[in-house]
Amino acid sequence: MISPGKGFSGVSVFRLADGELKNRKDVVAVEEPLEIRIEDVVDGVLKRAPISITMRTPGEDFELAVGFLHGEGIIQDRGDVRQVSYCQGGEPQTYNIVLVKLASKVAFDPEVLARNFYTTSSCGVCGKASLEAIDLTGCEKILDIDLEVSSAVLKSLPGILREKQGLFERTGGIHAAGLFNQSGECISIQEDVGRHNAVDKVVGEAFLKSMIPLDRHILIVSGRTSFDIMQKALVARVSIVAAVGAPSSLAVDLAEKFGMTLLGFTRADGFNVYAGSRRIIG
Repeated sequence: MISPGKGFSGVSVFRLADGELKNRKDVVAVEEPLEIRIEDVVDGVLKRAPISITMRTPGEDFELAVGFLHGEGIIQDRGDVRQVSYCQGGEPQTYNIVLVKLASKVAFDPEVLARNFYTTSSCGVCGKASLEAIDLTGCEKILDIDLEVSSAVLKSLPGILREKQGLFERTGGIHAAGLFNQSGECISIQEDVGRHNAVDKVVGEAFLKSMIPLDRHILIVSGRTSFDIMQKALVARVSIVAAVGAPSSLAVDLAEKFGMTLLGFTRADGFNVYAGSRRIIG
């Protein structure tokens, strides 16, 4: 186990070069489990419950935990969280367990959350099973506020994201998510072995800074856009989601249903618009 903030590790490898295996040193992205626990007070009784275990790259673990809980509808605003810490007291200090202490006003049923989980091919246990399940969280359609973003700004985002991926530069094996304003100014870049975790880190950071809703912001992700990423963006009220790769069919369905703008294959020379073209100007 490594301490938070260092997302890479040195390894010894054999590299085939000129028909011969040669020993050399390399760097890989770290992947470790993170358990998220909740502490809540129910009828005057203090309760702690494990909520989720996700495989992640250490670093920004508090943001990851808070972003995950926000995406699942457990917390709505900054006042819902009293404290976030690594697990302490009665057991050894561990950087692989994060405890989120909820405010007394937060009503939470861990059994309801567990019933809504499902397994995806991309990220294990996360997300909701259907668009109907999202309806139950109370998410509403994102309104047509006066948000317009130029195509030039959107085409510039993948390059900025790539330039700021320090862990990718070292390891070549990590995803990223970035939050930008409508002028293309970078607000946050987060990296993780799981693209859904990178999104949680971005959203969690914004949550802890009381920036949500993010309806005047753009979220860009490396790789493809899946249903779970769009779900997290919707709960955070992100109006525009762009991806370097392709979207899934459910990602497109969600964007259309909830009035989001969805871009795929975003490059310096162009992009595809799968939903919400009204927010894009030439």
